[in-house]
Amino acid sequence: MKLVGEHLHWSVHGRKLLADVSLAIEPGETFGLIGPNGSGKTTLLRLLAGLRKPRQGRVLLNDRSLIGMHQREIAQSIALVEQQAETTERLTVRQAVELGRTPFLSALRQWSDRDESIVSQALTDVDMLHFADRLWHTLSGGERQRVHIARALAQQPKILLLDEPTNHLDVHHQLSILTLVRQLPMTVVIALHDLNQAMDCDRLAAMEGGRLVALGTPSEVLTTERLRRTFGVQADIIDDPVDGSRIMRFRHPL
Repeated sequence: MKLVGEHLHWSVHGRKLLADVSLAIEPGETFGLIGPNGSGKTTLLRLLAGLRKPRQGRVLLNDRSLIGMHQREIAQSIALVEQQAETTERLTVRQAVELGRTPFLSALRQWSDRDESIVSQALTDVDMLHFADRLWHTLSGGERQRVHIARALAQQPKILLLDEPTNHLDVHHQLSILTLVRQLPMTVVIALHDLNQAMDCDRLAAMEGGRLVALGTPSEVLTTERLRRTFGVQADIIDDPVDGSRIMRFRHPL
């Protein structure tokens, strides 16, 4: 499925958080969003997920406006993992992940063995199956983040939106989640703070002050000039002696 944002605007109390952002995300690609704090990444993801309606512009899913679609229909195609997703319910880990199957259940479509299998696989994918019976409120921040990702995977979306999914995760689980994301047979839009992680995306969009300031492949976007202008850092780009991949090392500009 193709996801398109056309001339998107969003403001709160007169303060512009997004201004005239347009982009098209192709089926099957891993599309990264980068930018400093407050640059508009989270707002853009929420608009793309259909959780907010743009003040101006529109979001299209396979040429259909999200505004004309029921939330249930959107949820059958798009899943969003937010940074600060919480639940006040007294749920077990498995019950929290089972919520990802909600868009597909109805009076005519009851819970099945297939749903059970999908939930178990999602928990396995994020290394949380052994915590399936733990209560949500007993989990650490990193464990909760992995459960939220599992719930999105249980939704089996065609497009997965992730807002800085490696926040709160230790290095081992950061690598595990990013490896999993790269292997998923779906379109992925992922907001990242770690610019070295962003280099593994197919394309990147750089945000600054609510505007899209660069769009292209990682090598086209992550230039020393762009990093200095947008992030205020000097970047030295070097080749990894192990596999030849590009690595960035950052320092204060001279």
